Amino acid sequence: MEEYVKTLKGRKQEERLKNVNLDVDNWLPIKSSRTAKWSYSAFHNVTAMVGAGVLGLPFAMSQLGWGLGTVAIVMSFVITLYTLWQLVEMHEMVPGKRFDRYHELGQHVFGERLGLWIILPLQIIVMAGTDIVYMVTGGQSLRKAHDLICQGRCTDIRLTFWIMIFAAPHPHFVLSQLPNFNSISAVSGAAAVMSLAYSMIAFVTSAVKGANATTAVDYGLRGTTTAGQAFGMLSALGTVSFTYAAHNVVLEIQATMPSTQEKPSKKPMWRGVVAAYAIVALCYFSVAFAGYYAFGSSVDPNVLITLEKPRCLIAAANLMVVIHVIDGYQVFAMPMFDMIETLLVKKHKFTPGIGLRLISQSAYVAVTMSIGITFPFFDGLLGFFGGFGFAPTTYFIPCIMWLMLRKPKKYGLSWFMNVICIVIGVLLTLVSSVGGLRQIILDAKNYKLYS
Repeated sequence: MEEYVKTLKGRKQEERLKNVNLDVDNWLPIKSSRTAKWSYSAFHNVTAMVGAGVLGLPFAMSQLGWGLGTVAIVMSFVITLYTLWQLVEMHEMVPGKRFDRYHELGQHVFGERLGLWIILPLQIIVMAGTDIVYMVTGGQSLRKAHDLICQGRCTDIRLTFWIMIFAAPHPHFVLSQLPNFNSISAVSGAAAVMSLAYSMIAFVTSAVKGANATTAVDYGLRGTTTAGQAFGMLSALGTVSFTYAAHNVVLEIQATMPSTQEKPSKKPMWRGVVAAYAIVALCYFSVAFAGYYAFGSSVDPNVLITLEKPRCLIAAANLMVVIHVIDGYQVFAMPMFDMIETLLVKKHKFTPGIGLRLISQSAYVAVTMSIGITFPFFDGLLGFFGGFGFAPTTYFIPCIMWLMLRKPKKYGLSWFMNVICIVIGVLLTLVSSVGGLRQIILDAKNYKLYS
């Protein structure tokens, strides 16, 4: 009798704990709403990809040249579309189970502990790194718009203050309190429109300037020494990698969609991805080629910083960038908020609620702002984060998981495709990380802290 009572109490306790965990999952940002439509996928994916990275593509071209630059951008487009499809397919590869987070899929493939240690640090680097770069981009774009409007009549304000102006009072602290991905769908929609608009402004103004150029444009490699050119190429490959960032949030985006056996979530998700990549192709290829065509090796790390005329239009484009990175910040911050709140509630037993969300999410915004102020090296950050974080999670980890789960025929077409992507991705990770780190070191030599 006593054993029966103990067993009954144990079952009740397990059931109570299960209900508590279920309530917590329903409160966390990723799982709290599963009512998204395919258009939400398109908005979020465009916002995640067409951001700071697209503005750095002409600079990457200046380090690679026409031939290698074109190959790098086109090949990256093809490979990342393929690996994104793999992640969408693997979201519900196990019947009755959804891998709502990238690291959950990694844990299923590599094991609970190893999968967590492989995926989670890389995801954190990618998402936090992107938010840091967005802080720098927002500050640079605000300063550029200010300088264009003032035309030298206003007092010069250092970049540190512009980043603080962009971050401190701005909507991050308000938008970060939105509860889940679905709640920022309108925000992502606005960001997608802004990204398309400023990309087209950069494309048209660059193309017009290039066509009307009165002097010959230098299309030689940017570096002045052999070592500089070589390391510049490595950093440029990281910059290209940085532009394809959606993989790190695609499973989290798909988690917001309803799914049944008859209508799995992968169908509307893939429809949104295809729509997003059509916009990505339009923006990336036009900005990269037109920006390099107009300025050659003299283009700045952010092409909108190089452009000067027409003043009002370029100023408006920079303000559009500000609006976009405010919104794009949230797409990468939402999975970070999910991780932080999961850790605080499930491991450290904090009580879920508005107070916890306000403190934890505002603290994250403050930290990314502080790092962006301290290290505002746009081109070096793109190269380093692109190589060290984006290349593994975007180019080859999905292929490794696909080979382990699907087990395609050895030496068959699928097997060869995945092996080639893995080799390219590993090489990209190694070389672009070195190039990006070197660029940061070079920038730091001439940088005065908080200048």
